[in-house]
Amino acid sequence: MYGDTFDQFVNNATTFDISLCEAPCRSPCCCLASVACFCPAQVHLRYKVLNHVEPNSGWENYSCCQGHFRDRCCIQPGQIGESTCPLPCMCLEAFLCPALAVYVSANVIREEHNLGWDDMDIRVFRCCKRLKDVCCALSLCLMFLNGLNGADGNEGGEQIVEWIPDFVFCCLSTCMTAQVYHEIHIRESLQPPPPQQMDR
Repeated sequence: MYGDTFDQFVNNATTFDISLCEAPCRSPCCCLASVACFCPAQVHLRYKVLNHVEPNSGWENYSCCQGHFRDRCCIQPGQIGESTCPLPCMCLEAFLCPALAVYVSANVIREEHNLGWDDMDIRVFRCCKRLKDVCCALSLCLMFLNGLNGADGNEGGEQIVEWIPDFVFCCLSTCMTAQVYHEIHIRESLQPPPPQQMDR
C-alpha cells in the first residue's frame, strides 16, 4: 500500500509525538541549529540516538548507517574501522551521505519504540519525491531547449530547477532532525530518574 519504505512500519499504531510539519513550530531551535550546521547536527543526533537506545554507551554501538543498508552497498557496516574510530566514521557518514545519516537516526528510534508512519509524513515524503521527479524532467527539457537554440539563455532557469530539490531536502531533513530530537527529549523526560543510594 505505502511502498517498501513505509510497509514495515505501517501496522504500528503509535507515531512520533510530532509530525514533520509540526517540527518547525514545536522544536524551532533544533530546526535552526540543523539548518546552520546540518552535518555536525547529524553527528550529535546519532550520539543522542545511540545513547537513548542504550544509555551511557557512548559511540560503542555505532556502525556505518547502523547496518541499515548492508545488502545495498559495497561498504560493509562493522568492517570499516567503526569500532576503533567511531566518531571520524560518523563524521564521514554525515558529510558524505547526509540524507542517509538523518534517515537512519530516525529509523533507529522508529524501530526501538515500534513507531509507525504518520499519514502527513507519508504525504510529505511522497510530495518531495514527486517534486524531485518534476524538477529532473524540467531540467532535461531546459537542456534540450538550450541544445536546440544553441544558446545559454536558460542557464539561470536550469540552476533554479536544480536548487529546488536541494532546498526541499534541507527543509525536510531539518524537520526530521527536530522530530527525532523532540521524540528523544519527550521519552527521556517521562522516564523515572535512576534510584539514588543514601549515605548513612
